[in-house]
Amino acid sequence: MGFTEDIAKVSEHVRNHADKAVGEQATKMALIVPFLSALGYDVYDPNEFKPEYVADFAIKKAGQFEKVDYALAINGNIVMIVEAKAHGQKPETHDGQLSRYFNALVTTKVAVVANGIEYRFFTDLRQTNVMDKEPFFAFNILEYDAKDIDNLKFFHRDIFEAIAITSHAEEMVYLKGMTHLVGNLLRSPSDQFVRFLVSELRASDPRYELQGNINAKVIEKFKSIVKKSLQGSLLELMTRSLSQEMAQSIEAGNISQINEVEANDTIHEPDTAEESKIVTTAEELDAFEKIKAILKTSQNYKYEIQYKDTVSYFGINLGKTTWWFLRLYLSSSKKTFITRLGIDEVKLLALNFLVQEVSTPFGEITSKVTISCVDDLDKLASLICRCYEVETAKH
Repeated sequence: MGFTEDIAKVSEHVRNHADKAVGEQATKMALIVPFLSALGYDVYDPNEFKPEYVADFAIKKAGQFEKVDYALAINGNIVMIVEAKAHGQKPETHDGQLSRYFNALVTTKVAVVANGIEYRFFTDLRQTNVMDKEPFFAFNILEYDAKDIDNLKFFHRDIFEAIAITSHAEEMVYLKGMTHLVGNLLRSPSDQFVRFLVSELRASDPRYELQGNINAKVIEKFKSIVKKSLQGSLLELMTRSLSQEMAQSIEAGNISQINEVEANDTIHEPDTAEESKIVTTAEELDAFEKIKAILKTSQNYKYEIQYKDTVSYFGINLGKTTWWFLRLYLSSSKKTFITRLGIDEVKLLALNFLVQEVSTPFGEITSKVTISCVDDLDKLASLICRCYEVETAKH
């Protein structure tokens, strides 16, 4: 079962049992623990899942030490702390000990306030090791979309990476603010914005030269023009984006046709005419040797890999064509490869490379990485090893 299905299962469980979870303890056990389990944490392992966590620096109040409801650890390091609220209580505020724990635990970069329905995620964007007052992400288990799932994946135990979360959190915060700002400018361009655009237009081409200063009269004259141009540009971008999606769908369809052949019980060898079109290039063989050298560093598996050249792609597999883990498309104009990993994990392992998601009709989600040359494979050694080990583990 995939992550999206795990969350959907928790959502159904919460929808059916939330009203029966009365009080904080019931909320924890019936609603919050299943959610944390879906994030990949072993709720039965005390080394990884620490209820009622008390740290060495805890302050004693009213005869007992301050504690957080849950501390989640990976490889012995606490990476996330959770404060629980009773179902029905708003998760807008948090007790002081949550921020004190966050500020003192150096490895902890995520704090969560949850009531079993809504989960609010905090980090330290304003000041390093000081918990922000406002959450950068909120997830509602009963009302979410595909984008929310993509954001939630960052907190899954298997791909948890503090640096990536901080970067993503910063992007989410500024993206939200910028989207709101751009939306307002599209609806009603400000005088300052109109002045800037008119100034840039005048400087861009002698044909648009304006006499005199850009005063209030000029700004008022250009307001409607700016508004129409913004909306026209937006429409053009949307049309172009739709065209690109259609082109990607065609490419994905080509990959799907290959998968359909492989999924068939009887795999026919290509005929002589098709074989004559297959030319294994020196570049493809160079890529294969690089991948072989990279995989020798794997500490877990020592499978002998093979390649399968086709008209469409150059595939790397574990001895059977259906056991592939990389497919290379090394044309003269564009070089890419397909992995069987999800896009979030690939993005973490392919920083500074363009990564796109490609879906197959069998429900498998694959990711496409664009490279400039075969030498880039050396920079992606961690990703290539991960692809190899994930596929090997299946067999």
